[in-house]
Amino acid sequence: MIPKQILKRRDMLSCLLCMDPPCSNACPAMDPGRALRSVWFDNEDAAALRLPEENVCRDCSAPCERECVRPGQVPVRSLMSTMIEKVRPQAEVALPETESPLACDICGIPLENPFFLSSSVVASTYDMCARAFEAGWAGACFKTICSFEIHEASPRFSAITGDNGSIIGFKNIEQLSDHSVAENMEIFRRLKKNYPTKFILASIMGQNEAEWEELARLCEENGADAVELNFSCPNMQEDGLGSDIGQIPELVEQFTRAAKRGTKIPVLAKLTPNVAEMSSAAVAALRGGADGISAINTIKSIIGVNPYTLVSAPAVKGKSAVGGYSGNAVKPIALRFISEIGQNPAMKGKHLSGMGGIETWKDALEFILMGAGSIQVTTAVMQYGYRIIDDLKDGLNYYLSQMGIRSVKYLIGAGLDSISATTDGLNRETILFPQFHPDICVGCGRCVVSCSDGGHQAIRFDNRKPKLDGSRCVGCHLCILVCPTGAAAPSKKRIPKPQKNN
Repeated sequence: MIPKQILKRRDMLSCLLCMDPPCSNACPAMDPGRALRSVWFDNEDAAALRLPEENVCRDCSAPCERECVRPGQVPVRSLMSTMIEKVRPQAEVALPETESPLACDICGIPLENPFFLSSSVVASTYDMCARAFEAGWAGACFKTICSFEIHEASPRFSAITGDNGSIIGFKNIEQLSDHSVAENMEIFRRLKKNYPTKFILASIMGQNEAEWEELARLCEENGADAVELNFSCPNMQEDGLGSDIGQIPELVEQFTRAAKRGTKIPVLAKLTPNVAEMSSAAVAALRGGADGISAINTIKSIIGVNPYTLVSAPAVKGKSAVGGYSGNAVKPIALRFISEIGQNPAMKGKHLSGMGGIETWKDALEFILMGAGSIQVTTAVMQYGYRIIDDLKDGLNYYLSQMGIRSVKYLIGAGLDSISATTDGLNRETILFPQFHPDICVGCGRCVVSCSDGGHQAIRFDNRKPKLDGSRCVGCHLCILVCPTGAAAPSKKRIPKPQKNN
């Protein structure tokens, strides 16, 4: 049985995940900054196994905490002690000796792992891609290449943040590559020469059939391993580009066929989520000859309307615009589209590249289980840097070892059978009650408030402890979701629903 996660992000909300962390520089025995970063990215088991077996923190004067950029606010010593004394002993398997289980492919072309930079600013220059490759990313989908001039606005980013300032949802009004086609082709040649084993996925956008065909041809000639057709950018100034195409299956098919005429390397169609369903466009792309699908691009959005200026963010000289929304907040929407495409019979034998809100290896695994054979990331890299690849690879590789799975490829689509497009087939005859753990409960009463005002009035407060009224509880689990300490959890047994009297 996989052990319950002991440490969570809330245990280290004050940590800033520093570059060159002072806590690590101050510690002679370990790398606490790296370990804290692993906790943030849900990789505590593998991180704990890299720490000393003996708790060297117990009698330490904690120079790590004194040198922290927030002295006294991050409990580094106690977090490291917890990892050594509680997390490390419960680790089920040793650290894997090789990353070979992560090896996979795109349309038969080998990948060392499934993780890519997605088409955006994070993959827009030679230097950026080179640093990402050195860090361990398997490839990059280069920022969309086009033959028309790009003039960006300033500022062009805005965000919704969480309690500690981390980005939950991210909005951009950025467009395509502002380098010329010739400049981008030179970048491809240099990348392929210096990093021959890395995968270059060339994102392109044309204005007509001739441009789609020509750009695809040029990308192949200059070293790209595959082409991604951007039918989904929500930020284009002119009509007939980006998501305007992705919303019209006939255009998706037409321009996919045009790109395929220009190249023999694999072609993926990147589709827009700004539709009611994605299958129509996906099937159209396959009719046009696409070898696979990429999804999702950003979602059209408005965020952050200033109550004093009355302008949405980002504000550009008193104006703003609908822009693309990304970040962890869009993951449920992305997974919905990925599962839809993954369950489509037309996708059999085709590659699906998934993206949309991926930050941790667990996020990536969810996309793989819904049918994605490769994973693309942007917003998390913009926030945390290329270094997140350490925990993406480390965490997924440890999970595979923990589960006795020899290859990540065995997991592609493994969760699709559990998904239904409607709730019609769900069991409605039993109830799974919550249970409350008094040793964890702090008596805040949040579960009582939520159940009273947003549920079924099934919890009473007795001496600052929650007590369940089984005659009222319907098993909705709202109390579990709002509990800030994890004291509320599902019980282990389902019971039949009481029969209603006629």
